[in-house]
Amino acid sequence: MHLKAIPIRLRRMPRLPFAIVDVFADQPLRGNPLAVVLGGEGVPDQVLRDVARELNQSETTFVLVPDAPGVTRRLRSFTAAGAEVMGAGHNTLGAWWWLVASGQEPAGDLTQAIGDQVLDVVATVRADGRVAIAQRQGQPEVGQAVDARAGLAAPLRLVPDDLLDGSAQVVSTGAPHLLLAATDVAAIDRARPDADALAAALADVSAEGCYLYAPPADGDADAYTRFFNPTVGLWEDPATGTAAGPLAWWLARRSPDAGAQRVVIDQGHTMGRPSRLEVDVVGDSVTLTGTGVLVAEGLLTLPMGA
Repeated sequence: MHLKAIPIRLRRMPRLPFAIVDVFADQPLRGNPLAVVLGGEGVPDQVLRDVARELNQSETTFVLVPDAPGVTRRLRSFTAAGAEVMGAGHNTLGAWWWLVASGQEPAGDLTQAIGDQVLDVVATVRADGRVAIAQRQGQPEVGQAVDARAGLAAPLRLVPDDLLDGSAQVVSTGAPHLLLAATDVAAIDRARPDADALAAALADVSAEGCYLYAPPADGDADAYTRFFNPTVGLWEDPATGTAAGPLAWWLARRSPDAGAQRVVIDQGHTMGRPSRLEVDVVGDSVTLTGTGVLVAEGLLTLPMGA
């Protein structure tokens, strides 16, 4: 008896290109890794969150078609814990770097929509052939002030003398972060936050993350930093553009020098992922600049019904 072969039809599952980019780095495995996915229109939000969890980077950005005139691309970013994040930081800068470096967008003037913001982006090719992205952040907004020593030393597992006397300040250029001045680099390196206690302290002042900063012990940077954001499931971030912008504006505002200023920020050293962020401040105009390195590319298979 011969059995007749029965053809089996497999339904084609959606497949989207994706990349892993190390942002604010000049070589692989430095800077802040970002997953970038091309597409996702019509995909349920829960599936987007599941993809971010699967890729397991601090953030995953979906590059979508624009939904308004004058916008080059629409972006949505999620943490591995499933929280959607706004603001123009490494989550958007890395996406633009990949789009231009891979030839999917031309260098020049571009426009991005993220959340309810529409922001300018300029992509250039440097003399060494590397793509650099400069993106305008939102208008600076000053939030609440906090007694740093009384309210934040314990959640960071520091002693009061590790923090400068006075008030810590919430500032936003798209995402509100608490800027907290430490006495020196050694104090910053000693911080071992209690995630629950720090999240509660941040919630009290309507801030997402805590950006510890101090003058660097050596080198040409203006600030040495660490960033903690337990409110969206990030223990520590190696490079945080949405916090670097507010800090640069805050420092420039207090500088005796008038006019345009470039603020250089070092971050990620305690994580073994040194990162350098450059921010240009002209009045209330804040522009974050950086580059990236491609680490991996591939195709992402989405579940049926996505």
